[in-house]
Formats: sequence, C-alpha cells, structure tokens
Amino acid sequence: MTVLRTLTLASALALAATPALAQDGGTASGKRFSVVGGVTLLEPHHDPATGYDIDGGPAPALSASYHITDNWGVELWGLADKVDSRVRGPEGKVGTIEQQPIALSGQYHFGDADNVFRPFVGLGYYQSNISGEDLNPGGDHIGLTTPKGAIGTVGVDLNIDPTWFARFDARYMRARSDARLSTTGANVAEDIKLDPWTVGVGIGARF
Repeated sequence: MTVLRTLTLASALALAATPALAQDGGTASGKRFSVVGGVTLLEPHHDPATGYDIDGGPAPALSASYHITDNWGVELWGLADKVDSRVRGPEGKVGTIEQQPIALSGQYHFGDADNVFRPFVGLGYYQSNISGEDLNPGGDHIGLTTPKGAIGTVGVDLNIDPTWFARFDARYMRARSDARLSTTGANVAEDIKLDPWTVGVGIGARF
C-alpha cells in the first residue's frame, strides 16, 4: 500500500507540471546536479537455483547524478536500506538473506530539459552487498558470494517546475553468485541466478 500511495502522489504532482512550468520563468537547462529519493520494490529472479525461490520487498532508494549536458549524465544509485529476503526450497523455508545493491550508470535523457515528460535509459555496473545469511539447508551453514554485473535502467522524469520532478524507473541487474560452506569455503552451488529487477518511484531536485 505504501508503494501505491507514493505512485498516486507522484502522479498527482505530474498532472500539475504543465501549468507550473508555464508560470515559472526559470529553466531546468544547464543545471548539472540532481538528487532523487523514493521507494523501490526489489524482486530477485523467480528461480535462482533448481527448486529454490527468493522473496523480494520494498526499500528506500537514493540517487545522485551529474549531468554532463542536458541529455547525458552519470548516476550513482542504491538502496538506503537492506531488503530482507526469505529463501524457500522444495520443503519450505531454508533461511533468509539481506541484500543491498549499489550501481554506477551512464544515462541518456531524451528531449529538452524543460519538457514535462523526459524518458531516459541507462547502462552501468552494480554489485550487491549480501549479508545476514541464515541459510542452513541440511544443517550446513551456507554463505553467498557478492553478486556483481551489468545493470540496465529505463525511466521517465515528470517535471513539476525547473527544480522539482517526479521519477518512475525500472532496473534489471544481471549477476551470478556462488553458495559456499561457511566452515570450509567449499562451493556447494555455482552461478545462482539472483538477477533482481526493481520498480521505483521518487521525487527529485536539480541544482
């Protein structure tokens, strides 16, 4: 319900964007820094290993961008808190893990800086901090290696005025992790497909 309420608020702000831009004599063009805060729903791959599943969940998200031009930019994005995920196997719950991704991406924003709707795409590199593993299938404690790899982003900014905007985005992170015995470090499973995707909404400001 929190995600739905945030989406509703952002949509209402977007509806007011056109008159707000018309009344404001400033411009978003030339502003080189932006920050965004919001909420993101993270969902791992539905079948990371045969017979296993990992739940996702919501978390606060933050990003900071440097806009090289009005169209090209570099974004640092990440979750501000960990997502506590339940791991289920063929016989039910086998434990939990906590994950917290962070990513650096290049982005291209379409159209003029003052357009009400500004779609964007991005491509970059991410890694996720895996911690708090409580995995004990068969009585053996297992840990996961740090997943890292490519991240792709699509989204749209809805300008409210030359400073403020609402953002909707979706991200896909492709990476693999190995499961290892905590006592010996020996691999018990390789190339686990965590591959999470996210859907997020937020409010941002340009400077």
